[in-house]
Amino acid sequence: MLKGLAITPPVVGRISIGRVVEKAGKRLPEKDDQFTLTTQVQQRDGWMLHPLNETLRKATSGKLRAIPVRFLFNDPGLNLRAEYSLFDRDTGRPVCVGNGETCRRAGDAGIEELPCPSPDGCAFGRAGNCKPYGRLNVAIGDEDELGSFIFRTTSYNSIRTLAARLHYFSAVSGDLLACLQLELKLRGKSTTQSYRSPVYYVDLTVRSGSTLEETLTKAREVDGQRRAAGFDQAALDAAARQGFANGAFEDSPDERAAVAEEFYPDVAAGPAQSSQEGKASGDLPAGPPGGLRAKLERKAAQLDATTP
Repeated sequence: MLKGLAITPPVVGRISIGRVVEKAGKRLPEKDDQFTLTTQVQQRDGWMLHPLNETLRKATSGKLRAIPVRFLFNDPGLNLRAEYSLFDRDTGRPVCVGNGETCRRAGDAGIEELPCPSPDGCAFGRAGNCKPYGRLNVAIGDEDELGSFIFRTTSYNSIRTLAARLHYFSAVSGDLLACLQLELKLRGKSTTQSYRSPVYYVDLTVRSGSTLEETLTKAREVDGQRRAAGFDQAALDAAARQGFANGAFEDSPDERAAVAEEFYPDVAAGPAQSSQEGKASGDLPAGPPGGLRAKLERKAAQLDATTP
């Protein structure tokens, strides 16, 4: 295994609730009020739709706002990884990635380990549009038992809700998260910050038409069948945990530009005004002294000087 390269779950498609559109000569993210499943192939007019996108839409009478899913791992933290991330909008490279306690920041001497006070308490983060970034891997359908679709988000609501649900379902099922038949559901709410307009986020529930008790009973049956067939879920979780730990950053270099374009559109201009659904992370060599990192440090120093 190559050291420094994060080994992540194989991805066969993407789940999004928005897209990138061109406005006034600029490519900007635009939110949506329904799910879209795409392949990993991007053309001039956007990502190619995955065949499952049409299949799922035929099964619903309205917009696609629910997707039946299952998880690859029993450990909630392997299915959903969330970090505070700051990206260079021009290059797509990560500048700083942290968990609220420690961070990995690209410096002149390489990757530095530093304290992470979260974006609100970090002048460097406030200067550069640092925000939460989550990646959720789910399996859809039965064609590829170990393949997954990835949902990337920078929404506080989605990350917080999905993290809570994953831990709750893991607890009530007796650590059988990978055997549960669940459903991603798009919900909407309005807040003062959204000026009463609906803000959509992703939730996780039992599948429509099922109860929690029925879902738990089915999960125990699936677990028994897997054990009888020799399926080693604990070993799969351990392999995934080792793969994630093998690299400093998760996203591959060829994904970074698309991540920055879709979810970090305002990094070069300064702090973001609102949180959006999103992506992020990767491996970054140190930038030039006059690059983005130096500009952010100057902005951070100015913020520190003006903060009482």
